[in-house]
This record gives sequence, structure tokens and C-alpha cells, in this order.
Amino acid sequence: MLSGRPPSTQLGIDQLLDRLLSGSPRQKRATASALEKASKELSEKAVDALKAYSQDGDDWGAGWILQILQRHHPDALESIPEGPDGWFHTPSASDIDYTPLQCALLREHFEEADRLTSCALRELAGDQAVQRGYVYFSEVPPMEALDLTTIDRLWVAYSQGRFGFSVQARLLNALDGRYERLWPRIGWKTDGVWTRYPGSFQWSMDAPEGHMPLVNQLRGVRLMDALLQHPGLAIRT
Repeated sequence: MLSGRPPSTQLGIDQLLDRLLSGSPRQKRATASALEKASKELSEKAVDALKAYSQDGDDWGAGWILQILQRHHPDALESIPEGPDGWFHTPSASDIDYTPLQCALLREHFEEADRLTSCALRELAGDQAVQRGYVYFSEVPPMEALDLTTIDRLWVAYSQGRFGFSVQARLLNALDGRYERLWPRIGWKTDGVWTRYPGSFQWSMDAPEGHMPLVNQLRGVRLMDALLQHPGLAIRT
């Protein structure tokens, strides 16, 4: 008889939660769909399960538990402290309320979350960026590291670790810093043609890794590069 850990489909709810918390990245991803199928049992254990995670972190296991409840048992979120309005802590050094962003990500309203992220970046860049409607690359270095970290944490936590600036930076590093290879990798360019916004982007968990959040590339790569190299994000890569 072959030895080894049993497949996720054969595990009970406690074992699934343990593997989601402590398993390897591959085991966690394999556990995700099995845990969703056990959503009723999860709804009864979610409060205790979330105690194993940090509200100051970005572990997508916690985010996925919350998203499963939102998908199948939204009433169960009411029993979780801060669950309906956002379980993760979202500190800001710029007095920005990230509750709407967290709620959009929790509900997997990714297009709305992307717009809220762009809005937050303009606020972090200053009044002139808000007025003109976009950010200059030169306005990125003074942005508060705490806020960029908060935004990135939320994207990572509510995407099974697939989206976020730090994910994009990691992919770019794996491609030797070559943006021309990054664009098709994250689905922003196909056969040399830029993906049309917003209709041709994939606003779902099935999108390519690193697909979101979006950064306007019409003015070249300097804005994206400034963001990914910001100390508040570089430390997370």
C-alpha cells in the first residue's frame, strides 16, 4: 500500500483547516476547493479557526475562510468579530479608510477593488494627483509605506495569494526584471496587444497570477517600477 498524506477530498473539516493553516503552498491550494465543499461545517468552526491567524498579516487561509462564508453562508459572518466589515486590520498613516476595499475583495468584486485601489494611490500621491486623475511616478517614493503595505496585504489575503503588488514584483524578479515578459505573464498583453480595459480583463479568482491590481502603462513602465521598488512593498517581495 502506498504511504503518504491522504488527498484533501478524504479529510475531515478539522484536518482541512489544519492543512490550510500549516500545509505547504501546494497543499494549501489543494485544500481550498475541498474546504469550500465543506462550507456548512466550516461555518460552524470559522470563529475558532480564525483565531489561529493574525489580523495584522496577509495569510490567504484566513481570507479564503471568510470568502467561503461570504459565498455560501453570509449570515455566519455576523458571528465573526469585524467579519462583515473586514476582519483584517487596515492601518493607514494617511487617514484613509480601507474598509470599502476590504469589503470589495471579500465579496470578490475585483473590478470595484481595483478602482478603489487606484483611488487610494491618488490620495496617497496628494491633492494634485487626485485632481488630475492619475499618479506620476515621481509621486510614488513619498507615499506612506504603511498604506501600500495595507493595500497589498488585502489583495494577497483575498486572492489565495495570487494578486497584489508584491506578487507582481516576485514574478518580475523571476523574469529577470524584464517587463516585456511580465505583461503577457500577468495577462496585460497578448500577442503584442495591450489588454483592453476594463472589458477584456479577468475580474475573478481565475485570472492569471499577478493580474491585479492594474497600473496604467500608457506612460511607460516608470510608474509600475516605482511602485514595485517602493521600500514598503520591496520588503514584502
